[in-house]
Amino acid sequence: MLKTLARAVLSPTARVVFRPKVIGRRNVPKHGAVILASNHLSFVDSIVITLVAPRSVSFLAKSDYFTGTGAKGHLSRWFFRGVGAIPVQRGAGQAAKDALDAGLEVLDARDAFAIYPEGTRSLDGRLYKGRTGVAYLALTSGAPIVPVALTGTEKLQPVGSNRIHRAKVTVEFGEPITMDAYGDAASGRVRREVTDEVMRRIQLMSGQVVAPPYNEPPAATIGERVKRVFWRERI
Repeated sequence: MLKTLARAVLSPTARVVFRPKVIGRRNVPKHGAVILASNHLSFVDSIVITLVAPRSVSFLAKSDYFTGTGAKGHLSRWFFRGVGAIPVQRGAGQAAKDALDAGLEVLDARDAFAIYPEGTRSLDGRLYKGRTGVAYLALTSGAPIVPVALTGTEKLQPVGSNRIHRAKVTVEFGEPITMDAYGDAASGRVRREVTDEVMRRIQLMSGQVVAPPYNEPPAATIGERVKRVFWRERI
């Protein structure tokens, strides 16, 4: 009910602020579990996707957005719950497993779940190597993956800016990738193959320059980097 109300209120506003051009909405199944796998250019990407998709979409968000106090904290919780955000702790190890489990819960309920295979947003506009969590979710749940290409969202909230700017945005939903032709989710080779195909299709739609390595947040400590190397194929 809250998500329906929030979409009804926020979607018209999004059309004014984001001015989105939406391509391929029919490629998103109207019913059943589906994974929307997108490139990641801006903090507002999840909000853009959930407001222009033809159905309600859930995505992961920092738990900090749900723990504030006072009127501001209440508004933050209402907003993020309304747009389908699921609070999670970020990080490797158990936090990474919890994030995947949260995604599986959404898919098991036959709902739509959005994920960024790059792991974190691209600060230079290039498309980074995908992490195989998206393939794990699809192979485990049997849900198809709809590749999504965002362009222009980095102009909505440029790096270092705390406010939203008006900008033209394009959201393209590609044709679904089904898991029928692939094997076991336990196979690292299969997860890599599925993920690479997802990233290939995103690149074809977005036209981004491909960056070979994984995308790592710049502020990571040495200990955090070691953990990410160990867990990078899980998220």
